[in-house]
Amino acid sequence: MEIGNFFNLLKKHRNIIIIVPLVFVIVSFFLVKNLPDVYESHAQIATGIIDASRHLLDKDATANVQEQQVDREFSNLIAIMKLKKLIDQVSYSLMIHDLGSSTPFRKPSKELLELRPYERDAALNILKNKFARLQPLSVYDKTENSIIGLLRSMKYDERNIMKDLVIARDESSDFISVSYDSENPQLSAFLVNTLCKQFIDYYTQSVKQNESNAVNFLSNLLEAKRKALSEKTGELQQYKIENGVLNLDEQSKAIFGQIMVYNDKKLQADKDAISYQGAIDAIDRKFSPQDRKYVEALTNKYNQAIIATQEQLHILEDQYVRSGFNNKYKVELDSLQDQLASQINLSSDKYITNPLVAKDDQIKQKLTLEVARDLAKYSVKSINGELANLNAKFARLVPFDAKVKTYDFDIDIAGKEYLDVLNKYNETNLRSNFSIKLIQVEIATPDVAQPSKKMLLIILSFVGSLFACIFWLFILFYIDDTIKTPTELVTKTQLPLLGYLNKIQGETLDLRKLWDIEHRDKMKTFKELLRSIRFEIEQELNGNKVLAITSIEPAEGKTLLAISLAYSYSMINKKVLLIDGNFNHPTISNTAQPHVYVEDFFKSSSQQQDVSSVTATVLGNRGGDVTLLEIGDEAFVKNRFDDLRSKYDIIIIDTAPLTALNKSKEWMLFSNKTIAVFEANKKLTSIQKQHVAYLKGLENKFAGWVLNKTDYNNQQK
Repeated sequence: MEIGNFFNLLKKHRNIIIIVPLVFVIVSFFLVKNLPDVYESHAQIATGIIDASRHLLDKDATANVQEQQVDREFSNLIAIMKLKKLIDQVSYSLMIHDLGSSTPFRKPSKELLELRPYERDAALNILKNKFARLQPLSVYDKTENSIIGLLRSMKYDERNIMKDLVIARDESSDFISVSYDSENPQLSAFLVNTLCKQFIDYYTQSVKQNESNAVNFLSNLLEAKRKALSEKTGELQQYKIENGVLNLDEQSKAIFGQIMVYNDKKLQADKDAISYQGAIDAIDRKFSPQDRKYVEALTNKYNQAIIATQEQLHILEDQYVRSGFNNKYKVELDSLQDQLASQINLSSDKYITNPLVAKDDQIKQKLTLEVARDLAKYSVKSINGELANLNAKFARLVPFDAKVKTYDFDIDIAGKEYLDVLNKYNETNLRSNFSIKLIQVEIATPDVAQPSKKMLLIILSFVGSLFACIFWLFILFYIDDTIKTPTELVTKTQLPLLGYLNKIQGETLDLRKLWDIEHRDKMKTFKELLRSIRFEIEQELNGNKVLAITSIEPAEGKTLLAISLAYSYSMINKKVLLIDGNFNHPTISNTAQPHVYVEDFFKSSSQQQDVSSVTATVLGNRGGDVTLLEIGDEAFVKNRFDDLRSKYDIIIIDTAPLTALNKSKEWMLFSNKTIAVFEANKKLTSIQKQHVAYLKGLENKFAGWVLNKTDYNNQQK
């Protein structure tokens, strides 16, 4: 498809493209002439969603609000405004006003005028009741269903209101714009203000109810968490009381510290006992057995006193260790040690020694070391006992510590849950006190009439109808499968083309005028195209003389082409013979009234006639159900054609169409070339494709197509 063909189609149907839009314009003019003026009322609601001045308490919560989330919130608010229950509230308000006012917004409908006074009062009471309770009218109730019909008759129902109601966010602002168009400015303002008020009341009530439910839920949850925390704390305290546990960490640290101190004391005591014993052994080695008898004989009573004091010192040392080295025992211990030292000194003074050996100091030192050794050994025993006791206490703290840690873990979890719920409760409670409140910042007021849209509607009707016509023609052009141009004919048949002839509108073709009148453009074009076809035929014949002209269907212009070619050849001084081979429709014979007929000329039994002796160059036929080979046998007919070739420069045969089957094909047996005429603006059907296949089978005998009745040449110009 070429775009130029589509424009030619538009040019061809230009009358439709002009008339149809004009009709639509005229009809639109009369339809919109009596349209009432339109009054628009406008209101704005501040939502506070992106208003920073209304988020002073929760700036952190609103700092990172995404634009997508803001759009969702505005979409949700607009969807709430369009709820049927809110539009119904507006419908009730409008109907209540018209029923109870002497100046209704709209002219009463037929249904409203037919209401009796008591029916009006009943309808008014029902509407007020439904309005107060925010309830819809039921279609299953007869009375309420009649009120629904009343609303529809006054065009106060939801469907009619939503037609002219516009609710949208003002670009990227914090405001929602509400506007309504009607024929009454008071009606527009009343409807917009009523819708805004009902929406704000409904949304505020819903938000307050949701916030109250959330606060109550969190309050109950907070009380439950507080009770759980108290129970866990009480269980821990009771366990500590029952098991005598105060502070396990401090107790374990204290016991461990005591164990370390006692270990140090034990090491020191072991070290002292060993060192004291070593010193005593060294002194003993200095004394001989003879010296010892003096000492043991004279110091017995003093030794007993020392032993008694040592026993007291051992007892006091044990008490001192068990008390954890208390200082009050330290004083008594020092006093006994001083007493023991004096007794040792007294004992040493009474030693009877060998006058030859002065060993008083060694004996005194030995006694002192023995006392110190005994004290060290006895203190080790006491320290071991205390270490065992402390280790036992430390081991008893392990299960207590595990149990207490379990309680502490439960208390920690319960405490965190309590604090989380407490924070959520405080946050929700704060927001409920400072929640966003919708405010109608602009009240709708009656306004002047809007600029008339009548001219716009008329223009739209013109443009729409024009577009519809062009679109309809485009659809016709798109689905059109007819052959209009020579290129399409060659493409669809895969056969060569000799030329094409233009369609002559409103003219009866006169071949004599074709060559005489040069100033007529239509005839001039036809003549030029015919000359071109004649030239192509000459090239195809290449010295041969017999040309058969056929077509697929009747009335495609093959007879006109045969006559035109014959006349064209005669104009260049060619001796032409035109044979009317169409027995079904002998148009040439009926027009030319020839003297010689095919039935006589090709009949085998007839006497031989000389056509050249006849002035006419047309060989006609009488018509009827007959074929060429039924008139004469093939050899005789061939001889006749050989005779005609010798007498004429060109022999043109107008055969029957291919739909006549053998009636046309018999003539082609004797022709040198065959051309076929195809009428433009026709489809190539599946049946016709069979005849195209036959023409392909002729191979070199088929010269080509001639496309007739085409506008192709005019389109090119």
